[in-house]
Amino acid sequence: MGVASRLRRHPYAVGLFALLIAVVGGGTLVLSRPWRSAAGARAPASPRISVVAAPVRTRDVGVYLSGLGSVTPLNMVTVRSRVDGELIAVHFQEGQIVRSGDLLAEIDPRPFQAQLTQFEGQLERDQALLDNARLDLKRFQVLVTTDAVPRQQLDTQVSLVHQLEGTVKNDQGQIEATKVQLVYCRITSPMAGRVGLRLVDAGNIVHATDTGGLVIITQLQPITVIFTIPEDSIPTVLQRLQRGVRLPVEAYDREYRRKLTEGALLTIDNQVDPTTGTVRLKAQFPNTDYRLFPSQFVNARLLTETRRGATVVPTAAIQQSPRGSFVYALRPDQTVGIRQVTVGVTDGDDVSIERGLSVGEQVVVEGAERLRDGAAIELRKAS
Repeated sequence: MGVASRLRRHPYAVGLFALLIAVVGGGTLVLSRPWRSAAGARAPASPRISVVAAPVRTRDVGVYLSGLGSVTPLNMVTVRSRVDGELIAVHFQEGQIVRSGDLLAEIDPRPFQAQLTQFEGQLERDQALLDNARLDLKRFQVLVTTDAVPRQQLDTQVSLVHQLEGTVKNDQGQIEATKVQLVYCRITSPMAGRVGLRLVDAGNIVHATDTGGLVIITQLQPITVIFTIPEDSIPTVLQRLQRGVRLPVEAYDREYRRKLTEGALLTIDNQVDPTTGTVRLKAQFPNTDYRLFPSQFVNARLLTETRRGATVVPTAAIQQSPRGSFVYALRPDQTVGIRQVTVGVTDGDDVSIERGLSVGEQVVVEGAERLRDGAAIELRKAS
């Protein structure tokens, strides 16, 4: 018996069967709508990456040679006493800037003044003896012509005059030496510079043989910096020095954050250090503001060449990859593209680009760590 015959025999079954088909069909329709809606909707667009860009521009770029250096004064003098005596006064303050000839200290001059008086008295006595001997010589010269006195007596008188002349000269020398010692009792500065810490206090007995001295004076204006460069750079520096070109040198602090002062190259050493492969250079600085201090460590930058109109970008724009240096360059459709570049010299916060970019283009300087080729970006101002 088929299904149709069964439905004829049971008329209520027809209604139930139709209702069952309607329920199953409606459920299928309801279940299919969400799937069709999800499949037909567009995928949401990826968010744009916020970056900061800077333009590619041109400017003059300096080619520098850098090296660690030490500040060295042109002159440094240890002031010592040149006579023995008591130090009775000190006329300088520690750390004071003094000029050449300024009075620094005094030694008791009284012993030398007493010697001077003694030697002056000897000179007067010996000068009187010499004058008397010269008068006798004139008399003997007249008497010897008349045979009143023997020739031998005249010769003896001549010898006596010469002897007394030598004595007078010796007295004069002793007087001059004592006057020099009196000058040495006033200790003056031999040059302009900065006075260090006092090594001897007033009241002490000082000697000419003392090795410590009274104080050390260091010349600060001008001052020099001795630094090193690789031996491969020697021909470049020598060529410009021989042509009389003034090579500027900049001095920076130990961390390379602050420029201290500017000067010029003075000379280059005559040999290479075989242990390091470097040569020493000496640069001179006016040091008008006393920013350079003796034995201070500084970083020196020697300008060897200036490249006019070089193409530059901020150093922060340069990225590195196994293929070399590259930058993210902006496109007109607000996306970025990877651009391989050839990097030149670095000058401050800029780096020159030998090849790969044109003036007027823009490159990413902040936010590059999240970028990829073709990424959509949104420009913002630098923080």
